[in-house]
Amino acid sequence: MTPPSSTERPTTLRDGLNAGWPICLGYLPIGMAFGVLAQKAGLTPFQIGLMSIMVFAGSSQFIAISMLASGASAPAIIATTFVVNLRHVLMSSALAVYLRDAHRGLLSLYAYGVTDESFAVNLPRFNDHNWSLSRALVVNHAANLTWFVSTVAGGIGGRFIPEGALGIDYALIAMFICLLIYQIRKRIHLLTAVVAGLTAVGLALLIPGNTYIVIASIVAATVGVIIQRKVLKGNSSNG
Repeated sequence: MTPPSSTERPTTLRDGLNAGWPICLGYLPIGMAFGVLAQKAGLTPFQIGLMSIMVFAGSSQFIAISMLASGASAPAIIATTFVVNLRHVLMSSALAVYLRDAHRGLLSLYAYGVTDESFAVNLPRFNDHNWSLSRALVVNHAANLTWFVSTVAGGIGGRFIPEGALGIDYALIAMFICLLIYQIRKRIHLLTAVVAGLTAVGLALLIPGNTYIVIASIVAATVGVIIQRKVLKGNSSNG
């Protein structure tokens, strides 16, 4: 997969921006909300921008800020964000099918920008075989730039916004509710979500800190896999 020529670049840029602008539009308010929360947690605009460049994962950044504000330890934050981001392995595996011949440098640059939103935009276009790595890179990094600018802007403006104003402190919860709703497509998904919620609430009453999040995620995922295997095994034996 070769880079686009000078005559193809304007078309590549236009196609990528046309596909990615809804992501950028959605990142603006969420990124600014994150910036405000990070500023309230004690981070400077420089630290916020650095975090957005090095991590570039909205859910993980929200979790990290929430755990930092509550005094969680570094190992707990790292373990929690690691578990949350495990879904990127599955997303990258699905995308890799279409990028077998890509240059490793471009592939690394593309992998850095994979998020839930860019995955949802790029994968259907790759499935239709009318998409290229160059266009997908435009989608990913236009979103990346928007996220960086919006989080830094939120960090700068956060000092002028009272803590808890405009429902910003609810941004993390709202974001995960939306992610959860979009991921529930089968009964097993709903069952796993219920198990995770009940386990997290129960452990939160027994275990100090935020490690209950990691434990609840592992327990729910394990229960979901076991039940799904039993159902599949039962269907195959009946067939």
